[in-house]
Amino acid sequence: MSTTLLQNARIVDGTGAPWFRGTVRLEDGEISDVSRVPEQSMDAETVVDVGGNVVSPGFIDTHSHSDLQLFADPTLAPKIRQGITTEILGQDGFSMAPMYREGGAEEWQDQLAGLAGRVDHEWSWGGVGAYLDAVEESGVAPNVGTLVGHGTVRFNVLGMEDTEPTDEQLSEMRDLVAEAMDEGAFGLSTALVITPCSYATTEELTALAGELSPYGRPFVAHIRSERGDIWNALDEFVNIGAAAGVPVHLSHFKLGGPLQHGKSDRALALVETARERGVDFSADQYPYTASNTLLSYVLPPWVHAEGPEKTVEYLRDEQARERIRADIEQDRIEGWDNPGAYSGWENVVIASVESDANSDVEGESVAALAHRWDTEPVYAVCDLLAEEELGVSVINHFIDEDDVRDILSSERVNVITDGLFGGNPHPRVYGAFPRVLGKYVREADLLSLEEAVRKMTSLPARSMGLDTKGIVRPGMDADLVVFDPDIVSSPATYDNPRQHPKGIYHVLVDGEFVVRDGETTGATPGRALRASR
Repeated sequence: MSTTLLQNARIVDGTGAPWFRGTVRLEDGEISDVSRVPEQSMDAETVVDVGGNVVSPGFIDTHSHSDLQLFADPTLAPKIRQGITTEILGQDGFSMAPMYREGGAEEWQDQLAGLAGRVDHEWSWGGVGAYLDAVEESGVAPNVGTLVGHGTVRFNVLGMEDTEPTDEQLSEMRDLVAEAMDEGAFGLSTALVITPCSYATTEELTALAGELSPYGRPFVAHIRSERGDIWNALDEFVNIGAAAGVPVHLSHFKLGGPLQHGKSDRALALVETARERGVDFSADQYPYTASNTLLSYVLPPWVHAEGPEKTVEYLRDEQARERIRADIEQDRIEGWDNPGAYSGWENVVIASVESDANSDVEGESVAALAHRWDTEPVYAVCDLLAEEELGVSVINHFIDEDDVRDILSSERVNVITDGLFGGNPHPRVYGAFPRVLGKYVREADLLSLEEAVRKMTSLPARSMGLDTKGIVRPGMDADLVVFDPDIVSSPATYDNPRQHPKGIYHVLVDGEFVVRDGETTGATPGRALRASR
């Protein structure tokens, strides 16, 4: 029996209720006792006096891209040192399972190289259950669960084709979603601005989301537009939830580009309207004014429709390159978000590349790269993606700070990282959660400490159906964070992102220290979580 006592704690229990002083006792991976006596005497193998610092539930990242990184680095130090004890993978339509397509694993890694990276680990799994088994066998510091990706399901049946499924193919896709639910996936994700997800009709999405209904699990979406057509995109999303009879969870809630800046009140009103319609609508947000995604995302959809190998061929073909340039600069594809032209190439910054040969471009904007390479921005994008075989991620500065604050203030919205590893990463990989506690709680007084912790713990637990996490209460999982509210902060910046937070002293997963006295312990007690009905 393993027992730990955290004494002299300021307990912020995750419910949003006022903090209180007390002692927390952990036994065999669960919280066994919560006392209002700061130095309560209880039997324990390990006694830690936390010196009046906050003890809260472990933070839950409902939008993580650690799917393959956890095999390369099971400690996931940038995440656990933020206080993150649970992550939900399989985001943006791109889960690592199911994968039954012949040769699909290699092709899928090529397609997602800029998002998930490539790791030297045998892809031995087929279904979601086998993937989770592989995670447990490898070991991991935080707990992890996964969504099943709409793009992954579509790829298994249709490859990267820009086509509507036949009735038989749609039935096969539905079966794959249902299988994933049976094997413990926490919901279905999509990204309707990225291929192959963007090829889907509303009817296809509604049919697949309908497979979630018997399980009560959420449909999680990067909607079809966060810019010019955001209002229709939000309507489509809510209508899918209503038609399928399932909860919906909006990924990285934001309004992109100057045309939509300052309209957060309108967007938040739509959330409330959805809930009044009876649609269980929740959302998440990273606390920054820049996104982080694949550079290949800026290419027209047709470039991806024949798979990654053909995409690279197009990027090297003069005629195709001219068509790409015209599609982007003339904005001539109806319904396409066209992020490069919309944001401006000076705001699209290279975050990571696969090869050492181009490592010098990390941290440079596409506009600056084009100037250095003496070419047009679109051609610089084509050249870099071709040389890196699509393995490039970017940071895109296109969000307004006032909108970030308004959305963060919403009681429906929880905190996430949505961070990609490698290269010169987005600072949110190292600092999203402590940034909220430092910048928006202590400095800006935008949120109370208790409300911020709720948005990092019990709120995401509710949205994802994590019934034993997110609250400091006897019988709940012993996932806890100890931090100093007076100094907690993130020094990570866009120029120097690889900096761990200040003021987070201890992190426990299932009652075991993964961070102690501010340093990782190397322990990997995390579990591969499986959703239950």
